[in-house]
Amino acid sequence: MTDLFLLPGDGIGPEVIAEVKRVAAALTPDLTLDEGLFGGIAYDTEGAPISDATLSAAMASKAVLMGAVGGPQWASAPRDKRPEAALLRLRSEMKVYANLRPALCFGPLADASSLKREVVEGLDLMIVRELTGGVYFGQPRGIETLANGQQRGFDTQVYTTSEIERVARVAFELARGRRNKVASAEKSNVMESGLLWREVVEALHKRDYADVELTHILADNAAMQIVRNPQQFDVMVMDNLFGDILSDISAQLTGSLGMLPSAALGDPGKPGLYEPIHGSAPDIAGQGLANPLAAILSFEMALRWSLDRAADADRLKAAVEKALEGGARTRDLGGEMGTTQMTDAVLAAL
Repeated sequence: MTDLFLLPGDGIGPEVIAEVKRVAAALTPDLTLDEGLFGGIAYDTEGAPISDATLSAAMASKAVLMGAVGGPQWASAPRDKRPEAALLRLRSEMKVYANLRPALCFGPLADASSLKREVVEGLDLMIVRELTGGVYFGQPRGIETLANGQQRGFDTQVYTTSEIERVARVAFELARGRRNKVASAEKSNVMESGLLWREVVEALHKRDYADVELTHILADNAAMQIVRNPQQFDVMVMDNLFGDILSDISAQLTGSLGMLPSAALGDPGKPGLYEPIHGSAPDIAGQGLANPLAAILSFEMALRWSLDRAADADRLKAAVEKALEGGARTRDLGGEMGTTQMTDAVLAAL
C-alpha cells in the first residue's frame, strides 16, 4: 500500500507538491510515494479530470495530498469535465465528510494579518466543515428555461440526521483535546436545513458530549465575530457552504492563504485527503513565486492524522515556525523568497 498518493494538479499545484516531496525525502525517507494526474491536466491528457485508475490508486493509499485544480483555460469545459469536478468526485468517493481547516497564526506572522496583532496573535482556531453533503451535492439542481423565456437556476440544500451527527461528533472529539469549546454555525432562523442542523447538534451534545461547552451561532454573525474577536472560538462546526466561506475568512487572519493547510477525514482506517486551501493561482504559476508552506503543512497534517507519525509532524511544524522566526518570507508574506528558497529555509530548520 502506498503511504502518500500525490495529485499535483494545475497551476502552482505541481510547484508546491514538488517542495513537499523534498521535505518528505529529508524528514521521512522511508515513506512510499506515488502520484497521478488530476484536474485540468488530467482532462487534457486522459479526457477526464480524474480517471478511474487514479481514483482507485488514491483510495488504496493511506493518505492523499493534492496541490490545486483549475484555471481559465478550462472555463468553457462541460461542468462534469471541469477540474473542480475531480475534486468533488474525489471527496465523495473517499467519503471524507469532515474537513479540518485550522487557522493558526504563527507568532512571527502576527503583523502579516490585516487585523491588529493583539487580535490574531496566538490564534488557534479549528473549523470543521461538512464536506460531502449540502448544497454542493444536493439534488435536484440545474438551470431551466421557464414558459416566459426567462431562466431559473436552482440548487438544493439537504442534510440528513446522520450526516450532521457524524461531522458534529468529529468537532466534539477535537474540542476535548483542545479548549473544550464548540461553536455550531448555521442559519436556523431562515433555513429548514439549518434548523435541523441545530436540533441534531444539540441532541448529540446532550446525549454524548455534555462535558463540552456548546454554543450556537448564526453563520452571518459568525463571519462578523471571526473578524471582530476570533480568539473567542476554539472549534467551529458548520455545513459545506458556510464552511467554505467562513474558513476562507479565518484564513486571512493568519496573514495569507498560502499558510493554510486542510485535512478531510472519513471513517477510521480510511485514507484522508489533504490539500492547501489556496487555489491554482494561474497568475503566478510557473514563476517559482508560490508559498509552499500550506502544502508542507498539509503534509504535516497527513503525518499526524493518517500516517501515525505525530513526532515527525511535530518536527515539521516546529521547523516551519523556526524558518519564519528567522525571517523567511515569500512575497505573499511581504518577503522576496521564491518557492524553493522558502523550502530551503524549512529544510535548514529541520
